[in-house]
Amino acid sequence: MTDAPNSTASNVNPNIESSYKREGDFDDSDSSVMKKSRTNALDSQEDKKQNVSNQNGSLEHKEQNTSKVGFVIEADAAEDKGSRHTMEDAWVVLSDASMDFPGKLRCAHYAIYDGHGGRLAAEYAQKHLHANVLLAGLPRELLDVKAAKRAILDGFRRTDESLLQESATGGWQDGATAVCVWVLGQTVFVANVGDARAVVARSSAADGLQNNSDGLSPLKAIVLTREHKAIYPQERARIQKAGGSVSSNGRLQGRLEVSRAFGDRQFKKVGVVATPDIHSFDLTEREHFIILGCDGLWGVFGPSDAVEYVHKLLKEGLSVATVTRRLVREAVRERRCKDNCTAIVIFFRHK
Repeated sequence: MTDAPNSTASNVNPNIESSYKREGDFDDSDSSVMKKSRTNALDSQEDKKQNVSNQNGSLEHKEQNTSKVGFVIEADAAEDKGSRHTMEDAWVVLSDASMDFPGKLRCAHYAIYDGHGGRLAAEYAQKHLHANVLLAGLPRELLDVKAAKRAILDGFRRTDESLLQESATGGWQDGATAVCVWVLGQTVFVANVGDARAVVARSSAADGLQNNSDGLSPLKAIVLTREHKAIYPQERARIQKAGGSVSSNGRLQGRLEVSRAFGDRQFKKVGVVATPDIHSFDLTEREHFIILGCDGLWGVFGPSDAVEYVHKLLKEGLSVATVTRRLVREAVRERRCKDNCTAIVIFFRHK
């Protein structure tokens, strides 16, 4: 959760707030799973009530997709509110994200939305972004990388515009950063706004899949996202051009640390945008897994540290579900992450 202006109590849904567990309720056993359900951005509102992904303080979710292109995807999410009073993160795990928009290309979608000033913006993006990206023309028959990136860009724009209208009507000003992944066939697309990150674990060309399977060869951590903070020169210049200012503490208007986010209606005229950076690459046997995390996770884990930690547990034969839970537990309990902490591990099991 990125620091933001203090929100009023009206910015937090009291029904959601009352469902949070206290710190220390995190359990590594299967009994710790509060809900195990598919979080579909295209679900009906009634389904949403039954399949909400993350309304509890500590939660894990698993979903598997059998690919027709040489690998199986296993993806899991886990979260803990840390020492915060409320949980403002939201996430999506959809290893088959194409049921409502069928096509020849396999489509999977994963996302973390890190709210600030409340969780309403994070929940809105969780519900609407993927649907808007599909409606904007995400390729479903033949892969067109440029068309896919245009659809993602337009989906972000549509989501932020409708979110701002919703927030104006509702009188709230919450914001949310985002890190999102789409897998189309064998191509991965990563989009982000703010300070949530995606990191891929990749073996060297010399190692390949077979030599790395002994667990002795280290995996390289490749950061797939660029942070958007007001203190960075490129973002500072853009903010100043829009009429905003960056104070000596590195915050936009002296208040907001990130420079790109969904929502944040009060800062949209002074430089906050929801325009994502988008990166794509083709999956090979060198890519083993991707870790998505909010800034709470990356505040206590470096990219290489996180990759090494996850890789070690996977080599011990633990399930992706257990690995994801332990990653978050390590961040909160052992490394003392004080912020909300959410992670998704996307594991590529090559055939």
